[in-house]
Order: sequence, then C-alpha cells, then structure tokens
Amino acid sequence: MSQRSTTDSKKDLLIFLVDDEPVLLDMAEVALQPEGYELRRFENPEAALAAFNQENSKPALLLTDYAMDAMNGIELSVKCKASHPGLKILMVSGTAGPEIVLQSPGTVDRFMPKPYSPTELVNTVRALLSGKAV
Repeated sequence: MSQRSTTDSKKDLLIFLVDDEPVLLDMAEVALQPEGYELRRFENPEAALAAFNQENSKPALLLTDYAMDAMNGIELSVKCKASHPGLKILMVSGTAGPEIVLQSPGTVDRFMPKPYSPTELVNTVRALLSGKAV
C-alpha cells in the first residue's frame, strides 16, 4: 500500500479565503499555496456564502475577515457552519479584537489580529486543520 505525502493529503483540503481587501487575500494565498491547500478567494462574503452552499465538497476551513460591508465575518461563519458543522473558522480583523468571538460562542475556532505574519497564518491553519490546540 502506498502512502500519500503530506502535501497530497492537503490537496484534499479546501480553504475559503474571504476578505474585502484584495491585498490581504493575496498575502494569505501566497502564504498558504506552497502548503498544497486548495484555495478559493472571495472579496464579497455574499459570493463566498453562495459558493459555499453550491460546493459539493465543503471547505475544511473558512478564513474570514470580521469587518466587511455586506455581511460581517460572524454572520458568514454562522451561516456556513449551520450547513457544515465540522467547518473550522479562523476569524481575522484589524478593526476588532478577540472579544468579537463572544458574539457567537462555538462558531469561531480561532481569532488572529491583523496584521499577522505569513508564518503565523500557516502555523495557525496547520494547527486548526490537524485538530491541535493553537
């Protein structure tokens, strides 16, 4: 029996990146692409929710900004997790602090303040997806 490499198993893991700031989506994409994850990026949370609902193979992780115009990250997280309870949520924000996760207990798995380093992002995503404490 052949063993799959770590990178091959990561290709099975879809991550949705949602932020209304394209440069931050770029940074997240550049940090996570070498890890072998499948990435889909969205500047609009409503477009992300529509894609999420249509996706046959649900994402393993939703990395979302908190403060966005059409829908905030908590609202997006609650709606996505309602149809896929196993979804991991990584909330990021440059305008709010970790207390925002108290708005919806049990929805957000981890909060990271902006700015964050690419290494911090990669390590946090790895830990969340492996089930290890971060």
